[in-house]
Amino acid sequence: MNQSNTNSEDTHSQQHNDISLLEQVTPLAQQINCLDIKRIAAICVYEITNLVDVRFASLYLLDETSHILHLQKYNHPFLINRIVSLNQKPPSPMAMAVRSKQLILVDNIDTHKKPIIRKSQRAFSEHYETKNCVIAPLVCQDKVVGVLNLADKIGSNNFNTRDIKLIELFSQLVGASIGNIKLFERIQRQATMDGLTGLANHKTFYDILEKELWRSRRYGGQISLIMIDIDNLKKINDTYGHRVGDKVIKEISKRVRACVRQVDTAARYGGDEFAVILPNTPLSDAIVAAERMVDEVSNKPIASKNEDIALSISIGLGQYGSESTPEEITSRSDKALYAAKQAGKNTVRIFGANKKYNLK
Repeated sequence: MNQSNTNSEDTHSQQHNDISLLEQVTPLAQQINCLDIKRIAAICVYEITNLVDVRFASLYLLDETSHILHLQKYNHPFLINRIVSLNQKPPSPMAMAVRSKQLILVDNIDTHKKPIIRKSQRAFSEHYETKNCVIAPLVCQDKVVGVLNLADKIGSNNFNTRDIKLIELFSQLVGASIGNIKLFERIQRQATMDGLTGLANHKTFYDILEKELWRSRRYGGQISLIMIDIDNLKKINDTYGHRVGDKVIKEISKRVRACVRQVDTAARYGGDEFAVILPNTPLSDAIVAAERMVDEVSNKPIASKNEDIALSISIGLGQYGSESTPEEITSRSDKALYAAKQAGKNTVRIFGANKKYNLK
């Protein structure tokens, strides 16, 4: 066989391999382009490992608020870290990859120099058959959203150029999809939340109240509803300006939220008005929560330009059965709120009670 025929066969073989690889990559790329994190994680852990011939893979997602990587999915038969802090010292290899936004290729973890990976950072190293791994940050619009780890190359000591190109390609695709998921979730939250306070908005409040009433009709129980109004907010706005008024609203919303349980729903009902839904809660417990809110708000003024501004709220509340409508519930608690305002503010009134409820 002459040289030209050999070259032709080599070229044909290479083209065949390229087509075969493309046939594997294309459907995976299409599947990754979705809003289903479980599907994306499964492709990372099972499909990408097959493409680059590695035994183990793990996918971590980054919580930007806490600076912690949370394990989403892995295929290791042994324990691995479920959370990895970016603030730990010395920084972990994953933290280094997040900070640099660059893929870290490790041919030999014992001799790797940049970055140096200490033995103390390799708690599970005895479980791996080889000493190589790839740590790939997942980036979307210049922000890291997670990390994909691939370890134990099969049949070879090192990752080759083809492997690295594939990992870089899928890192970009996976990063873009996770970024889209985070954006979608953020938009959904914004649609249900009040922009200033982070509490549920007016529409979400009524949606949740409807659901809780349906649950009460189905399973029994009653709902307590607390209506809250900020005392003298107009005077604060007129004296100090609306920016200070917004600061007051935000601060009071934090104090209100701190006084309720996770199962309760705190909402911004209107400009200076809040509402709290307490599912299946006795009236006595709702009163305790309301009194705590009054105390939390009034016990600590808010500072503005070296001046302390006294804060207070008025509260009306009631307990309602499943036969009530959302409009009846809010209207009755609002009447109790009006009574609290008429009684001099900074106090609690209960719908149907002629005087302030005696907790003792």
